[in-house]
Amino acid sequence: MVIKMYTIKEALEYELIIKNSKFIALIHQVKKKEEIEKYLNLAKKKYPKATHYVYAYKISNIEKSNDDGEPSGTAGMPILNVLKAKEITNVLVIVIRYFGGIKLGAGGLIRAYASSCKKVLEKAHLVSLIPAKKVKIITTYANQKELDYLIKNSKILEKNFTDKIIYIVLIEDEHILDNKFAYEVIGDDYIETC
Repeated sequence: MVIKMYTIKEALEYELIIKNSKFIALIHQVKKKEEIEKYLNLAKKKYPKATHYVYAYKISNIEKSNDDGEPSGTAGMPILNVLKAKEITNVLVIVIRYFGGIKLGAGGLIRAYASSCKKVLEKAHLVSLIPAKKVKIITTYANQKELDYLIKNSKILEKNFTDKIIYIVLIEDEHILDNKFAYEVIGDDYIETC
């Protein structure tokens, strides 16, 4: 059984006012944890003096949430739960809050942060993803055409030509290579479908 996941195509934002507090949800496609800090810094520059910069991300099987000073479990986790429920991956959601003077309580905060995430996702163009393996294949020049035929529907990430040819490929089913080409699985990833 193939587990389908989704990601977003473009960065977006959505603004929501709840009891005088302004919630601005930003969504970005991310593929590496190193991108998180960059987007957080950009959000802090674009929206200075906000009360909170809450975020959650899911990159393949890596996930994290941060409440940024809101009561524990009332901000980042509701965002992450929305991403998981909607099967979204390779995404960072930042919700910026400007406090409006009225306390929302734990339930109100959970609803506000979850709703901000849901609203920005409603605006997003979602792209289907299917699980894939990142594989390294080493072949000879004599076998290149056969290999190219076998992986014609796969995403070639890298091709290096030395005395042999080294491919790094995202492949849905690495078993098409069995008994034909030696390969090494070097990671898990996803392939975008239209």
